[in-house]
Amino acid sequence: MNIGRTDTSVLGRWWWTVDRWTLTALILIAAIGAVLTLAASPPAAERIGLDTYHFARRQFVYLPLALMVMVGASLISVRGVRRLSTVVFAGAVLLMVAVLLFGAEIKGATRWIQIGSISLQPSEFIKPSFAVLSAWMFAEQRLDGRFPGIAIATGLFVCVAFLLLMQPDVGMTIVVSAIWAVQFFVAGLPLAWVAIIAAVFMGAGIGAYFTFDHVQSRIDRFFDPSAGEGYQVMQGLEAFRNGGLFGRGPGEGEIKAVLPDAHTDFVFAVAGEEFGLLVCLLIVVLFAFVVLRGFARILKEENLFIVLAVAGLLVMFGLQAIINMASAIHLMPPKGMTLPFISYGGSSIIALALTMGIVLALTRSRPGQGADQ
Repeated sequence: MNIGRTDTSVLGRWWWTVDRWTLTALILIAAIGAVLTLAASPPAAERIGLDTYHFARRQFVYLPLALMVMVGASLISVRGVRRLSTVVFAGAVLLMVAVLLFGAEIKGATRWIQIGSISLQPSEFIKPSFAVLSAWMFAEQRLDGRFPGIAIATGLFVCVAFLLLMQPDVGMTIVVSAIWAVQFFVAGLPLAWVAIIAAVFMGAGIGAYFTFDHVQSRIDRFFDPSAGEGYQVMQGLEAFRNGGLFGRGPGEGEIKAVLPDAHTDFVFAVAGEEFGLLVCLLIVVLFAFVVLRGFARILKEENLFIVLAVAGLLVMFGLQAIINMASAIHLMPPKGMTLPFISYGGSSIIALALTMGIVLALTRSRPGQGADQ
């Protein structure tokens, strides 16, 4: 882009203050996702009687929209981030309640609501907005000890976790719990509280095992080989074996034809079979770069809200990627979680674009500007 440093327009100021390395890495991840959608989605569409490129066409509509959302969010101020997150959080909570009342059950879970021709998963938008509001509350209490920020952040967390478990969505509950715990710790959590929260989370994990049948089934299959591995995990591992170092070539994969979630939860396996270990490592490196680069940007940040918000959002982004990829290679039980910007899904990619747009907004250079600018 030919934009001079003296350009004082909104676009000019944005270009010279935004983290262009992170932006480039995110665009590369999305480009890889576009290629993998073309490779993985046709068999899935044909299996359910849709046009061969039904999912691919829809994803190519979502991707430009997601890019616009990410760039648009990265333009707003710190104060604007808080305002936007408040509106998104309130809307997402209302829609999650509506999902429980009117949503259709799919594979034993009620997570989607139909709005016209659009199927929306509101819980995807609760994560980034919760991370910002929780960071705001923790930061406010540090600035003013009389403000009940910890109590409010904890109340928001309990509310979100309750709505997620009602769906049920244990995987997303784990991600939201990690956001809250990391922010609480960074905000100055006493070690005694660390032990208490760790014990509570361990108890909650044990409780989830005995409460939710699908959680128990997945964990049993993961730890007990005699119980038999899940079909998709077995096929995913076979895909990685077939791909080897360099892959079988674009469109040459066979496992995607029998892998029901090849374009969503197991898209990493398709990458392994068709493009090989080297491309899989490239994907891992890109995700690691985005997360580590984000943390590096806030090391010298003096605004506690920005530190907490960016930390929570990066934990969410990185943990979601780790869960998806670890599930695909059988390092942990499958969680049904998308790979950011790569798996097919409109709600997921737009929510992740909002997430990383906020990260870009909060990590922009602000020489000579106030903390809320």
